[in-house]
Amino acid sequence: MTALLHPCFSDPDPLQDFCVADLKETITLNGFACKPVSQVTSTDFFFDGLTKEGNTTNVFGSMVTPGNVLSFPGLNTLGISMNRVDYAPGGLNPPHTHPRATEVGVIIKGKLLVGFVTTENVFYSKVLKAGEMFVVPRGMMHFQQNVGAGKAHTITAFNSQLPGAVVIPHTFFASQPPIPNEVLSKTFQARPDMAKSKFQHPIRILN
Repeated sequence: MTALLHPCFSDPDPLQDFCVADLKETITLNGFACKPVSQVTSTDFFFDGLTKEGNTTNVFGSMVTPGNVLSFPGLNTLGISMNRVDYAPGGLNPPHTHPRATEVGVIIKGKLLVGFVTTENVFYSKVLKAGEMFVVPRGMMHFQQNVGAGKAHTITAFNSQLPGAVVIPHTFFASQPPIPNEVLSKTFQARPDMAKSKFQHPIRILN
């Protein structure tokens, strides 16, 4: 008899109508505990964070505004979240991965170069304008860059309440404790004195 395997490509399905996250609860199990139903209000199911333009005055010229379970507790156990990303002219959402989700996005304003790299090191990219969509398979390293004349912004969605992000420059240069300079210099084939163990900037990390 052959066993059938059913892979799961998103957060587990919920077993109740809702489970508004109790972010104050210290005990979690692959998610957040539920707020008591008696304390749930209509406000728990609405979020206006994506209406606000992000501050792009940082080294990358971009800002991510997350709409995940940490900022919108009503998403808990529902397997979905959204972000807003704003870009200054020339702004870059630097190379990063989402280990727990596939990303799909739509260009709301401006013109963006969107690209990702597969595990076979194949690079796929395209310049998109307002109204056009893109998808990045789960775990693939990707980026978006504003190649238009003015500001730009996107709305991105994920099949996880908390997709996570591994931002490549943060990973290499802002880890605590830092990665040894010898490792960085050999990885990038740079002189040891060029490897930086500190990487300071005010950009907000995707979650």
